[in-house]
Amino acid sequence: MKRAILCILVFFNLQIAFGQDSQFSQYYASPLYLAPSFAGSTDGDRFALTYRNQWPSLPKAFQAFTFSYDHYYPKLKSGVGILFLRDVAGSGYLSTTNVGIVYSYNIKFKNKWSVRPGLNFMYTQRNIDFDKLVFGDDLITEDTEGSIENPILERKSDIDATVSVLAYNKDIWFGFTMDHLLMPERSLTGESSKDPFKYTFYGGARFKVFEKYNLLSGQSLSPSFLFKMQDEYSQLDLGLYWYQMPLVIGIWYRGIPLFKELKSNDALAFLIGFKLDQISVGYSYDLTISKLVGFTGGAHEISVNYLFNQGVTKRERRKALPCPTF
Repeated sequence: MKRAILCILVFFNLQIAFGQDSQFSQYYASPLYLAPSFAGSTDGDRFALTYRNQWPSLPKAFQAFTFSYDHYYPKLKSGVGILFLRDVAGSGYLSTTNVGIVYSYNIKFKNKWSVRPGLNFMYTQRNIDFDKLVFGDDLITEDTEGSIENPILERKSDIDATVSVLAYNKDIWFGFTMDHLLMPERSLTGESSKDPFKYTFYGGARFKVFEKYNLLSGQSLSPSFLFKMQDEYSQLDLGLYWYQMPLVIGIWYRGIPLFKELKSNDALAFLIGFKLDQISVGYSYDLTISKLVGFTGGAHEISVNYLFNQGVTKRERRKALPCPTF
């Protein structure tokens, strides 16, 4: 009976894994994954790591890990970086691995706005461990060894690309990202199954509401949003960050509550983080509020950003991005 349940969970997990890309609640903690325009958005070098364990109540449901490094070259007004992403889903270890080179260019305007177009060109690979899948003939008897099912492909490789643009001034930012420009092939059965385009819109603002009245110096509020569409799937994240350095507290709502044809309630995400001069560490928990509440265990996410060799643009005052670190 347990093996039958496991088989159902594997099938369920595979369907979801093919349906959408990995997502992170702390999307600004994985800046190059959100948009290649963020490459070189600090004043030197940056390492960024994020780990997400989604639905831990389901064994081996979803796990994702990102790592990135980027650097800003002031003479070229360019940012260059590398991005690594790996996610794993299901007992068959269905996994996706992306390794990309990221580039952005910084354009400054006299009206105090800056625009950063960006590009990510990557190698992508999907894998599955066929020997760990459970089929019907495996369940007939405990003495059954192996399955008569023909093995599917265990690996599929392709190339892909992402473009983005980011606009900001000292208090406001907004941007757009388009993923899967080359629509890489994902099928492990020999048939054609390409990744659909993904469109992401994001933005926000920073308000130093208390300093205006000479109260509570150093505090600020930052509302933000992220909306993405991929094939028939759409998602809206609405969030608010409160800063009292070094402490950061955030809350997001994930869902689309107003339009009947898109209506959904997925999760509430809560963040606590600490931001020092060079390092930022954040933890967030997603509380499921959909019909799956009580079954998933939510999601845990940990992020670390480390900045070093800052100050490469001492001769040029370059506006820092106002968007959050988490």
